[in-house]
Amino acid sequence: MQIKSLVVALAAAVSLNAFAQAPIVIKFSHVVALNTPKGRAAEYFKAEVEKATKGRVKVEVYPNSQLYKDKEELEALQLGAVQMLAPSLAKFGPLGVKEFEVFDLPYIFPNKAALYRVTEGPIGKSMLQKLEPKGITGLAFWDNGFKIMSANKPLIKTADFKGVKMRIQSSKVLDAQMRALGANPQSLAFSEVYQALQTGVVDGTENPPSNMYTQKMHEVQKHLTVSNHGYLGYAVIVNKKFWDGLPADLRASLEAAMLKATTFEKAIAQQDNDAAMEAIRKAGKTTIHVQTPAEAAEWRKALVPVHQQMEERIGKELIAATAKAAGK
Repeated sequence: MQIKSLVVALAAAVSLNAFAQAPIVIKFSHVVALNTPKGRAAEYFKAEVEKATKGRVKVEVYPNSQLYKDKEELEALQLGAVQMLAPSLAKFGPLGVKEFEVFDLPYIFPNKAALYRVTEGPIGKSMLQKLEPKGITGLAFWDNGFKIMSANKPLIKTADFKGVKMRIQSSKVLDAQMRALGANPQSLAFSEVYQALQTGVVDGTENPPSNMYTQKMHEVQKHLTVSNHGYLGYAVIVNKKFWDGLPADLRASLEAAMLKATTFEKAIAQQDNDAAMEAIRKAGKTTIHVQTPAEAAEWRKALVPVHQQMEERIGKELIAATAKAAGK
């Protein structure tokens, strides 16, 4: 009996030790393809975390809406069904943090340097802090790039948008943007866009080139205009309760890994978009039009008034401070 009891005790000890050594799992869900800037950076973060923590933390990356669609993922994070996301900045408006919609304003960032003065400065930091009451901790801003317009007809003059059904993210700013051009905005989940374009549910959309190419939208869009009229970026976020409950040393390792992944992501974002544009060109299915200065001026005249329309929603002071930081 003594030997049997000893065996049982040893087995229990081994089981408890194995349980104690079980890695902490971070489910990192996102809606884009693996070979996009966000997709590649998520994999980079995974590798850095698992190396730095020597396996104490395991990161499971779920790309391409494998777990949740656009409108579902934030709720899943708040409920703790996933621990980490990198949603586009437009997603936070419907969550009630309308300040993030400043990033959707057309022509507010003339270039990436201007953008970084906002995201890496006091404005960016204060925006991430506004997520805390929602049970969310903001870790970093990630890039995609400036957007192009696409449709099955040329979109060159503002008059070309009249009556065109354009897919947008769920954003009051983007809705106002398309209406200012005379288009009919249609809010759709990112995972549904290709089929909607293919079947004619919508006529066109806006995206950075990397998203257009990796989702094969160029195969069902005959025309695109290189307009760079707006920006698409992301915020990497975690469930606050989960994050606060991590051991301090692991949290420090995750923060260091996120810093490296963010540097990597920003370095590849423009490269990936340039490569995607070249791949779209080589595919030969889409006619590419690069805006002339006169065409850009016409679009700007139609779209810049959206800033004033959104002052009550986003905040007049925030729009002005963002424009000032961006050097406008």
